[in-house]
Amino acid sequence: MSRLVVVSNRMPLGDKPSGGLVVALKDTMEERGGLWVGITREDASFTGAEMPRSQGLENHPGGPFERKSCSIEASLYDDYYLGYANSVLWPLCHGRTDLLDLRLSFREAYLEVNRQLADALARELRPDDVVWVHDYHLFPLADALRRKGVFNPIGFFLHIPFPSSANVGALSNAGELAEWLSSYDLVGLQTNRDVASCLEVFRTLKESEFLMDGSVRYRDRTVDLKSFPIGIEASAFQKIAQNAEPLPRAAHGPQKLIIGAERLDYSKGLPHRFKAFGHLLETREELRGEVSFVQIASPTREDVQAYREIREQLEQLSGSVNGRFSDINYTPIQYINRMIDRNRLAGLYRHAQVGLVTPLADGMNLVAKEYVAAQDPSDPGVLVLSNFAGAAEQLGDHALTANPYDAAQMADCISQALSMERAERIERHSAMLENVLNEDVDWWASSFLRHLEDKSMGTDFLSLLQNLPDDGIDAEKADA
Repeated sequence: MSRLVVVSNRMPLGDKPSGGLVVALKDTMEERGGLWVGITREDASFTGAEMPRSQGLENHPGGPFERKSCSIEASLYDDYYLGYANSVLWPLCHGRTDLLDLRLSFREAYLEVNRQLADALARELRPDDVVWVHDYHLFPLADALRRKGVFNPIGFFLHIPFPSSANVGALSNAGELAEWLSSYDLVGLQTNRDVASCLEVFRTLKESEFLMDGSVRYRDRTVDLKSFPIGIEASAFQKIAQNAEPLPRAAHGPQKLIIGAERLDYSKGLPHRFKAFGHLLETREELRGEVSFVQIASPTREDVQAYREIREQLEQLSGSVNGRFSDINYTPIQYINRMIDRNRLAGLYRHAQVGLVTPLADGMNLVAKEYVAAQDPSDPGVLVLSNFAGAAEQLGDHALTANPYDAAQMADCISQALSMERAERIERHSAMLENVLNEDVDWWASSFLRHLEDKSMGTDFLSLLQNLPDDGIDAEKADA
């Protein structure tokens, strides 16, 4: 079996690497053997006249699989990561073109970091390696590798939503996104909606040709575009939730509990969620004192202005709702702006009557699947899910789906969830749990890699035919 080389921005470091992507690929890499390549930021400042070029990868021993990193000078890394990746591509993919910071220096740094990573990675790759690149930080990596003469099968998976063609047009160099993607053999996206958006971007370019097998030929390159909805370690998370300590009554009083948990990000719809909960208490007096809302929003990208602003907005909104509806023994919103241990989260999910997952835009949103996995099947809670979460394609028929922009509709969904009869809750939960268990993270990884390897076998055969001499196979050599 060929070696799997996973490439991502963030490195799984330490003796016991953690993180969402590590959890997703841990079993796959340990089973088949693999190398994880990431990027590290140098602390020292580079003062030379030209950008530095990476000379190789640094080894990080001690983990369950091989790990190496490409070291990038600090200011260059910041312009690549905080600049182009998170001040251009992240808002672009989440429909916030009003937040784009299209500084030329950001784009140049983004391309340069990908070139440096390609330089170092090209020296490391073996002829039979299969390369799997992850997320928006590394859109141009395959293009940079192809220019270095790398012909290995290379797949790409985008964990966030794919932008609409209209939004892609807001980029200063909009056409290069198609060029980057066409350098991959396989581009995996979370949902069918994302695939449609990606195809539409290619349709706007005259160099695109749509082939009978569903792939796209752009100029002289051909790429497959397919949906591979990511899952969770469902069975393992079930056990964590089952073994979680009972939630102390003092944690939320005698009230029914609503839970929300995600990174603090403008794409998650948290202000809309707070306003909807306030609308619920304002219009349904009987629920005051009867239901409390715990929102966990772990900090992220605190150096980006948009994230500082949303944190301040949430503090103001939670204070406003609590000021209006609190009582001596009742606090409607408990807003927690810090990381919570995953085991504790599983216990919170299990004891919450409502899971509120209402992003404005999300590639998948694994919290929705974790909430479903954590429930007691004999007395489950209800998932209230945004139409704009990728998970809605798989779970939307059995969750209560809501428009996060409509506070009144959101409040109605929460009210319906709180009053739903057990028989209906069990029926809805059973259908969602079946999907979460069957299409788990191992299913996702194996589906993607199987398709990539099948495609690469076909590509190798076609390359062999294309490289035959003009007069065909030498008969004497063939007989020999």
